[in-house]
Parts: sequence; C-alpha cells; structure tokens
Amino acid sequence: MSTSQIAQVKDVSDKILMEVSKVIVGKTQELKLIVACLFAGGHVLLEGVPGVAKTSMAKALANSLGLKFDRIQFTPDLLPSDIIGTYVFDQKASDFKIRKGPVFGNIILADEINRASPKTQSALLEAMQERQVTIEGTTMPLPAPFIVLATQNPIEFEGTYPLPEAELDRFMMKVLIGYPAAGLEQGILTRYVGGFEADRPATYGVTAVTDAAGLERLRRAVEAVRVEPQITAYITSIVRATRETASLTLGASPRAGVALLKAVRAAALLMERDYVIPDDVKQLAPAVLRHRVSVAPELELEGVTPDAALQAVLDKTAVPTA
Repeated sequence: MSTSQIAQVKDVSDKILMEVSKVIVGKTQELKLIVACLFAGGHVLLEGVPGVAKTSMAKALANSLGLKFDRIQFTPDLLPSDIIGTYVFDQKASDFKIRKGPVFGNIILADEINRASPKTQSALLEAMQERQVTIEGTTMPLPAPFIVLATQNPIEFEGTYPLPEAELDRFMMKVLIGYPAAGLEQGILTRYVGGFEADRPATYGVTAVTDAAGLERLRRAVEAVRVEPQITAYITSIVRATRETASLTLGASPRAGVALLKAVRAAALLMERDYVIPDDVKQLAPAVLRHRVSVAPELELEGVTPDAALQAVLDKTAVPTA
C-alpha cells in the first residue's frame, strides 16, 4: 500500500471525527473505535445510560458519511415484519407486492434493541451476518454498505430482553458510552446556548466527507493491511484463552477472532500503518470481546466485569516479540 493511500484513509477518518465532534463532545476514543469498526465492515453495539448522546452519535455518523439513515425504535410490540418488511396486497394491480422495511438502509439505528422480544431481535440475524433478508421465501440483498448501530441501556431491566449470544456475536464491537468529564459537560451546555438542539439535526452542522462508494474503497484498503503469522497466532491464543480461564463461563467464538483480526487491520490503518502490531490487538480486544464472554456468576457478584476478566487473559497471554 502506498504512502498516499494510507494518508488518504487517515485524512478521511480525521474529517469524520472532526464532523462528528461538532455534535459529540469528549468521546474521541469511543468515536475512533466506531470509525475503525465501520471501516472494517462491522456492526456496533453502543451501551450507556440514557442521555449520553448514543442516538445523536449515530445520526452524526450517518450525516458525515453521506449514507441513508433509518431508525428503528425497538419496543415490546415490534414485529419482525416491522423491521424487514412484508407482502401487501396492491388493489390496483390485484397482486401482492413487497413492502420493504426500514432495514433497507445503509446505517440502521436499532434504538434500545433490548426492548424488543427475542423473536423480533432475531429478525436482524440474517441481515447482520449475510447482508440480506428473506421475506416469505424471497431473499433480497441489502444495500451496500449496511451497518447496524444498536443502543441499549445497561441499568434498566423492566420491559427488556437480554440479547441472545447469537446476536451479540454478530456485533464486531461493544462500545461503552459513559458520562463526560465536568469541563466537557459544561461545554455541552455552551453549545445549547449557541443554538444547538439534539432533536434538530439541522443544527448539527455536519457535512458529508465521503459516500457509499468512498466507504467501500476504504474497506478495500483495510483488507490490504498486512498481518504477520505471529499476529494471527496471538489473536488465536487470546480467543482460545477466554474459553479456558476459570473466571469465564462462556468464551469467545471463532467469529470473535475474525472480528478482532478485521478490527485491528482498520485500527492500524487509522494509525497510518499498513501492518498490524501486537499493541493494536491489546487495545481493541476489550471492545471486540467484552460482549462475547460471560463472567462466572460468583465472580460477577463480587464485581468482576468482563473487561477485568479479559485484561487478566491479555496479561497472561504471551506477546509476540518479532
């Protein structure tokens, strides 16, 4: 990969971060993870308490990428057909026609995804993995690129359904969105004084820096990033170690290893390198693996988190030196 190609990718990523930062304050590291995930072709699960701008973040990202944005508000009475679509009778044509659902977009915001029933949640499984949906036996491809940004609230349990492992495994990353620092939180209020309103996208001032074709070119560039055998062996060792550690009752799947590989390639390119180093793996492993593992119940009661268990795995796994 040429130096100019690497610089071009970095330039686009910096512009995306700059545009989204017009809306989102103080979430640079979280945004970098999301951008790396988008460049790697993955889906993102955003977890945070209400009011930390998860929805605004998704809207701003869609605007900066110039992609078709659709929002699905997940509720207990939402049906699979409300997501993927269904056949409806056309009286003029005297025939049934497909009415496509909101999933036929580029960036899909699955807002409060854990509020829908497991049956409805499962409507996204085929779409997220195979980029297609099947409506009453008819299979249709989804537009490219297709990205799901899902949000969930970690503290509310009434009226929610835990996401099944099969669906969690289809998210490349789970990004935790926390509270802003005191100074940054004051900056949010200052923006509102200046006329910004989260419920009025026209006040965002976000300009598209690329489009669908541009994003596809960026993804092809990510696929050209070199990964040495020592790095793939390191990723494999980490993933397998999650299945063998006593602190975890559920380890990461082989799909997790593939997701980590794709993510670190994108991260390396955003760091202006056309090769992956072990530090890329160590930095991205928590975001890629935290939602794919389960902490033993007795340790969870003691306050042990997936991130803490994963850090112990990373500390024990030998890092390649050459």
